[in-house]
Amino acid sequence: MAIVAFACVVGAAATAQAEAAAVKAPPPLEAYGAAPAIEFMELSPSGDRVARITVVGETRAIIVTRMTTGENVFAAAVGEVKVRDLRWIGEGHVLVVTSQTRSIPMLGVPRSELFFGQIVDLEKKKLVQVLDRTPDVLAVLYGPALIRRTDEGETLFARGFNVATGQSDLHRINLNTGRGRSVESMNRETDGYVLNQDGVVIAMSRYVERGGRWSLRLPNGGGFRESWAVTALVDTPVFFGMGRTPRTVAIGAYRPDLVHGDADAETADVLFEVDVDTGEWTRLPFEHHPDRLIHHPRTKLLIGGERTEEDGFHYEFIEPAAARRWSAIERGFGDKRPRLVSWNDQQNLMVVFTDIGESGLYQLVDFTRGAADVLAEAYPTIAADQVGGQRPIHYAAADGLDIPAYLTLPPGVDEPSGLPLVVLPHGGPEAQDVAGFDWWAQALAARGYAVLQPNFRGSTGYGRDFLEAGYGEWGRKMQTDLSDGVRWLAAEGIIDPARVCIVGASYGGYAAMAGLTLDAGVYRCGVAVAGVSDLRRMVNWEARQEGRNDSQTVRYWNRFMGAARLNDRALDVLSPTLQANAAEAPLLLIHGKDDTVVPIEQSRVMADAMRRAGKSVELIELPGEDHWLSRSETRMQMLRETVRFLEANNPVN
Repeated sequence: MAIVAFACVVGAAATAQAEAAAVKAPPPLEAYGAAPAIEFMELSPSGDRVARITVVGETRAIIVTRMTTGENVFAAAVGEVKVRDLRWIGEGHVLVVTSQTRSIPMLGVPRSELFFGQIVDLEKKKLVQVLDRTPDVLAVLYGPALIRRTDEGETLFARGFNVATGQSDLHRINLNTGRGRSVESMNRETDGYVLNQDGVVIAMSRYVERGGRWSLRLPNGGGFRESWAVTALVDTPVFFGMGRTPRTVAIGAYRPDLVHGDADAETADVLFEVDVDTGEWTRLPFEHHPDRLIHHPRTKLLIGGERTEEDGFHYEFIEPAAARRWSAIERGFGDKRPRLVSWNDQQNLMVVFTDIGESGLYQLVDFTRGAADVLAEAYPTIAADQVGGQRPIHYAAADGLDIPAYLTLPPGVDEPSGLPLVVLPHGGPEAQDVAGFDWWAQALAARGYAVLQPNFRGSTGYGRDFLEAGYGEWGRKMQTDLSDGVRWLAAEGIIDPARVCIVGASYGGYAAMAGLTLDAGVYRCGVAVAGVSDLRRMVNWEARQEGRNDSQTVRYWNRFMGAARLNDRALDVLSPTLQANAAEAPLLLIHGKDDTVVPIEQSRVMADAMRRAGKSVELIELPGEDHWLSRSETRMQMLRETVRFLEANNPVN
């Protein structure tokens, strides 16, 4: 591969984008609030075609283009739905996975995010629904759909729930009709499974929630036998697909009897490869614990892993050919930290995505030509010189713990001094902010605010000790980790400590409310989007949703929140709803009416509590919106209302 030519083409693309930005005024808020112009992009197995999901307003469309001619061979509106996945089934079909907020009253299923599959037939120009007309089976995906190359050609497999038997069998899907045929018996306790490259189940797992018993089941004649089991009340072992050979599977599990844990792993789990014939466990040879495993696009064998570091995404390939090619890509892109999006079976064509110092570019790397070409922009109306500079920082929490964070500055500001600040904590809380373009942070920076995104204790990406340091620290050290960052920035002279607000969604929404009620005196205002305001009420709601007081979900939240049991009143002192009297600054609440993760009741009871306490509060309810702000219209409404509120309560000038 001609690395010099490759690097020149990449550099030329970036330069062209920068030179095209003649307008120095900040883009309108709609440029940030709208969904990215491209949501998914996937190469066909041969690399001759590329499928992508485009977004215009609220409408998603699938477009399939021939790479050699640029001709669109298929285009169809998917509708005003949320697209969650896009994958090729051979060269002639594409799978589109969507989700909708629905309930199934006859089965007692409350309003939930349900997933559906559609198969696009490129030759016949039609779409069929996965599991359609399958006797007694709901046309709803019960877990992820998988694609394998079987004796019948490229085949789609999906689990579906049978209303007559209560089973959730694995089905082979007819690509012409969408109808499923059961190929493996499974029930609600079937926690996971692994298919080999021929579409045969080679491992299954069973999880009994009441006692938390997880068991690995391996082939035994015509059935499966239990090979190993463990009690896991919260953190269960996880399948990660096939291993490096056709008769092995990759598993993340806690096995202190075999090896000690990985220092950089988020949990006690170690990544193993298990031989399905002998039951032998072998530790996988990764130098660093990956966040995601990567499998060969054709064989589905394990070949590498992806992990997130402070400067972006890093890859470790244990298959030599893939390692050489990715090394060439990294040399060509320099410090852009490209992310692998898709590749063809021969791995001579790859789609990568970059958003370091830019709003997001999809590029096609052609190893035959030794070149990279820009395919699409995620936010085409936001030029590179309109992107605020993002820098990683570290500061010490009150107890001395090192807190990593990202500071985004207004575009054109290189030497910040006395800036107004917005603290923007991430959701989860078991999640992390990463390097790259963040539409919310960039929208606020474009309006003149510095934006602090702390990876407070309890965040992922910094090892097990850092994650576990957050257990039981809701409203306590997880909260003061945020205000410690404010104090550090003020001491450095970067921000004005009298002009600070806090904004966040989900757990970040809780942190915004807690910032005004539990950590008073730091913030001039707060904006909470889809936040948890009453911890005990929230966990009780989870228990009702699942019909169990001792569910795995309830156990998870009790561990993170620091509760001893369900309905533990110790959570009341950490609940902003019950501490509203302490609020000293105005609060804006925004919540989607279709939120199935954090019910809108959480914002409504907070608004009522603030009003009863005589505090300043606004509540804006978003019709048809879910927990993730998936709709462009309401996402833009959220952003406009947030900026309006900030400018009224914490003006830049």
